[in-house]
Amino acid sequence: MTTNTTTTRINFAKTAPKVFRALIGFDAAAREGLDPALVELIQIRASHLNHCAYCLHMHTNDARKAGESEDRLHMVPVWREARHFFTPQEQAALALTEAVTLIADGGVPDDVYAEAAAHFDDGELAHVLALIFTINTWNRVALSTGKVAGTDER
Repeated sequence: MTTNTTTTRINFAKTAPKVFRALIGFDAAAREGLDPALVELIQIRASHLNHCAYCLHMHTNDARKAGESEDRLHMVPVWREARHFFTPQEQAALALTEAVTLIADGGVPDDVYAEAAAHFDDGELAHVLALIFTINTWNRVALSTGKVAGTDER
């Protein structure tokens, strides 16, 4: 994957402030009622899959600040091979994150959705899905506008 580093790209927050604020509101609403550790795991996994270094850097740092262990952070990309690091609920959320993020590869399989539904009530599941939608949107914003990892502007 290559990036164009010679072109200055728009500052999305400044150029489309109303849209940016709406996305922040959507993100905040999605997180409501979810365990902060789970929120970060979902955001980290989607950012891995989308190759978004900017968001990956931001969310791994946020996870560390929230007390997440280095061991678990290192295992997120290979969680299926390191299931013992993650609860069954976290595993279900990670699988759902992968299916939604890679939706063009065949949609969200019924078994993945059913496993997530077994670990979250309907309200929680809706929030998990909304969080997956928002991180995928943030990844696309960061990648499209050439955000550079390590330059967190929040």
